[in-house]
Amino acid sequence: MTGVCGCCGALRPRYKRLVDNIFPEDPEDGLVKANMEKLTFYALSAPEKLDRIGAYLSERLSRDVARHRYGYVCIAMEALDQLLMACHCQSINLFVESFLKMVRKLLEADKPNLQILGTNSFVKFANIEEDTPSYHRSYDFFVSRFSEMCHSSFEDPDIRTKIRMAGIKGLQGVVRKTVNDELQANIWDPQHMDKIVPSLLFNLQSGEGTESRSPSPLQASEKEKESPAELTERCFRELLGRAAYGNIKNAVTPVLMHLDNHSLWEGKTFAVRCFKIIMYSIQSQHSHLVIQQLLGHLDANSKSSATVRAGIVEVLLEAAAIASSGSVGPTVLEVFNTLLRHLRLSVDYELTGSYDCTNIGTKIIKEHEERQLQEAVIRTIGSFANTLPTYQRSEVMLFIMGKIPIPGMHFTLPSTGSGPEGHRMIQVMLLKSLRQVTCGFKTTNMLTALPNSFLDPLLSFALLEDAEIRLLVLEILVSLIDRHDNLPKFSTISIISDISVLKLKVDKCSRQDNLFMKKHAQHLYRHIYLCSKEHNTVQPHFEKLYSLLALISMELANEEVVVDLIRVALALQDLALSGEEALPVYNRCAVHALSSAYLNLISQLTTVPAFCQHVHEVIGMRQKEIPYLLPEDVFIENPTIPKTLEKLEGEVLFQQAKITEVLGGSGYNTERLATPYVPQFTDEDRLSKRKSVGETISLQVEVESRNSPEKEERTPAEEITFETLKNAIVDSVGVEEQEKERRRQVVEKFQKAPFEEIAAHCGARASMLQSKLNQIFEITIRPPPSPSGTITSSYGQTQSRSVPVYEMKFPDLCVY
Repeated sequence: MTGVCGCCGALRPRYKRLVDNIFPEDPEDGLVKANMEKLTFYALSAPEKLDRIGAYLSERLSRDVARHRYGYVCIAMEALDQLLMACHCQSINLFVESFLKMVRKLLEADKPNLQILGTNSFVKFANIEEDTPSYHRSYDFFVSRFSEMCHSSFEDPDIRTKIRMAGIKGLQGVVRKTVNDELQANIWDPQHMDKIVPSLLFNLQSGEGTESRSPSPLQASEKEKESPAELTERCFRELLGRAAYGNIKNAVTPVLMHLDNHSLWEGKTFAVRCFKIIMYSIQSQHSHLVIQQLLGHLDANSKSSATVRAGIVEVLLEAAAIASSGSVGPTVLEVFNTLLRHLRLSVDYELTGSYDCTNIGTKIIKEHEERQLQEAVIRTIGSFANTLPTYQRSEVMLFIMGKIPIPGMHFTLPSTGSGPEGHRMIQVMLLKSLRQVTCGFKTTNMLTALPNSFLDPLLSFALLEDAEIRLLVLEILVSLIDRHDNLPKFSTISIISDISVLKLKVDKCSRQDNLFMKKHAQHLYRHIYLCSKEHNTVQPHFEKLYSLLALISMELANEEVVVDLIRVALALQDLALSGEEALPVYNRCAVHALSSAYLNLISQLTTVPAFCQHVHEVIGMRQKEIPYLLPEDVFIENPTIPKTLEKLEGEVLFQQAKITEVLGGSGYNTERLATPYVPQFTDEDRLSKRKSVGETISLQVEVESRNSPEKEERTPAEEITFETLKNAIVDSVGVEEQEKERRRQVVEKFQKAPFEEIAAHCGARASMLQSKLNQIFEITIRPPPSPSGTITSSYGQTQSRSVPVYEMKFPDLCVY
């Protein structure tokens, strides 16, 4: 029998004998290297036998695993690894099937060491670039098994860490093997991403104490010391870095779901860290896709708690700061529309106290959480705006302005049953958003960047009685005008003896700036004046008014603007002296201080020595006699203001005649300087619904009308005598009375006359209009040109057919 067995052994196939020879009698001795070299040489010489070698090795490994002979299992896997690394031929596909079958057998085992062994072999295989494609290979099992290993809950913490790291490495290997192979099952499909991404995030969260790395993390010098969180982050970055345009959504959606399922938005830290990794890892041109998904997720959570929505908004804020200028993508206004809509929803929730939903209507809404959300949304709007070019930022400013409820006009963003308080809160929040957008806004052409459709509604808010809204409008105006970063130098009101220490940046006023001021200057002056006379105007308002006056002087001032600004400053002094407005004593002192500080600044900017001397003399007298009319004594924490303000006159006041005289000697328009400034009454006062505006504003004959082109082309005036003046006065009184009587009769007729009489009157006017139109159409009738043709009478004579011009038919070739 022994001889027969030996004979049969000699008849076994050579590849089996070579495979058997690599296994020593004692597995502790390890792989027989000499015999392994023979097996490798045989496999290279006869590649058609490679698949049989793999099948036989797989058979032996399965038998050894079942018999718990783990030493031989390790030897078999080492042999497989060496054959894989050595053999790159067309037959390797069949060998790979046997290899993957053995790796699967190890991963299914209960022993952690076998799982780790199988994972390490798979990772080595994943790093091999195959020459030929595979049409039938599947990695679904490996995705599921490696994801399961990432969530290992083994009792021993060291072994648990090793299993989790093996799972992460296995997922990394699957991604590397399949991401660029079009013949493989798409690894970016949701069924795979829903397993891979949560597994990575689970390990990333478990090591949250480790700080997120820079956009290009340094590789660890000793891979063995790498923690699961660090390995996970590296794997996650690699996965995202390989994502193409169409795969971004499938990669980001599981992240959003994981953060939802584990309530990780509220903490913000981990969510922000995840999206920092995402934004730094994906290609920059795909950033807007992530932004759009976050906005869509915010919409889906519109009725979640304020902390959840605030977490999503904070992530948006960080993502926008990281992303490039293309972060907003093609739908710029849609991004801002979404954020503004959630800002309005938050205001409604805060006022109504419910989410207007039956299933969570009992949830308690905390006002301070909604306020935190609102501030986060406003900061995010500013962050997005900073990534936009100037022309797009102008569009966003117009878009936001169109959303603000304007007094007396249609509410674009109606509040759901919140009443006037809701409208006011929406106005405040949207103006705060507008302030964030205008922060850092710089344009070379103010006229195109700030059209009437933007400035007119904005300035109308300066007439409201609400002090907070007026302050926001002033802050927005200051941000828009400050193009050379001079604003920080005027943050406080003070008397500066030498403005050269401020190192102001002053450029020559451009042609566009001149046109802008010619169009809008009177509106700006008027609102500065009206804001100063409000009873609830406090120190922050005066500081912004001073900044606004100073910035106009440096950014938009020509000779005419300088004259007007001086007139406004002197008008403010007259306002403080006048008792008609019944201003509080503090406000009167503050207006005096504002006027003196600005005149001190403008006198040094004009560089007219006599003007500077007059201003310094008045300020010096005030410092000696009445210091409470200077900013240093008014705009402090506890100002020493008298109970009543005595009548001021003489050397403590700026004299308009003196200033006109000294500036006239330097070429300034003395006629304009000598005319006191009085604000004009416009329709904005009606829109603002203020009771006091119409009562306190006097009509002013527009000074600029003298210089307007229309007035320059007048016909020569007729000779005026005493008789013509007398007749004009008598006639004007009679004409005025007749006009009043005629208007009264018209109003009375339409109020009391029956409907039929009014309809007949209107019908008569309509018929008169129709008759006039018929006359015009008859004039346009001409004999038709050829080829419109002629008609022949019954007597054989040709007659021209008259048709209206608008009914003529022209050949196609004659029509352009």
